[in-house]
Amino acid sequence: MVKSYAPPLVLLVILAILAAVIFTVGPQQEGADIPPVTVTDGVFLIVIGIAAGVLGGIIGTGGCSVMLPAIHFWMGYPAATAVGTTLFAVIFTAISGGYGHFVRRNLDVRATLWLGGWGVLGVLLGSYLFTLLSGQATLLGLILGLAFLWPAIRMSWEGFRKAGMPQREGNTIPEHKPGWATFGFFIGLLTGIVGLGGGYALVPGLIYLFGAPVYITMGTSLATMIPLAVVGGGIKLAQGYVAVGAGLLLAAGTVVGAQVGAAIIKKFKAKTLKLIFGLYFLYVAVKFITNYFGIEIW
Repeated sequence: MVKSYAPPLVLLVILAILAAVIFTVGPQQEGADIPPVTVTDGVFLIVIGIAAGVLGGIIGTGGCSVMLPAIHFWMGYPAATAVGTTLFAVIFTAISGGYGHFVRRNLDVRATLWLGGWGVLGVLLGSYLFTLLSGQATLLGLILGLAFLWPAIRMSWEGFRKAGMPQREGNTIPEHKPGWATFGFFIGLLTGIVGLGGGYALVPGLIYLFGAPVYITMGTSLATMIPLAVVGGGIKLAQGYVAVGAGLLLAAGTVVGAQVGAAIIKKFKAKTLKLIFGLYFLYVAVKFITNYFGIEIW
């Protein structure tokens, strides 16, 4: 009985922490170039957060790939602030979704510790490189566009193909500590630079490089993102690249959405969802890349 009440309880705790932070921090000085959050914007941010959380809970990503372009292109947040704000929001997504998978035994603890531990080192280096790029908005946009190409191609391909992802059995990932360490560091490096959380690369990497069972991969990916998001999001918060109000509203939505995604993962056929979001990410990648060359597309 305790186990069945654990996810709702942790959800309430996380939401309580969010509320406490909102009242403690209050309206943040988010910079003159960051638009104020209106009531309509607040609702939109929560809806985007819920969609990102559900997607993350189902396919093992933190939802940055949904949130980042939404607040950058549709709400006018600068690229650097969009990176920092969404990575900050993913802290709560990863905790909520990762815990949801943990109580359902959908993750490998050993692999999570190795990937997350070495990933933190990568985040530290990536965060330093991010500071060098933050003042070059067009170049950062190009890097983001190239980063979005990977999830766009992967998810579109998996959505179109007749065969699904390899359906391996078991509750653990075949051990390969040097490989986990190297892969985790690389994911952390990308997280620090582009702020996408790493789930878009963690999921296919664990499955195709390490032979991980699919459902174990989803939970392991989200749990690995917890230390990466905490460190990366914390650094960007300290550096002033986080719009705290918007980030907390996104986080509130993702906390709820991630629990839903984790609960329905084994009942949901993700193929159609992957195709839809794969095509969406392809659009986002093209938009970022063409902006670099001075070409505006809607």
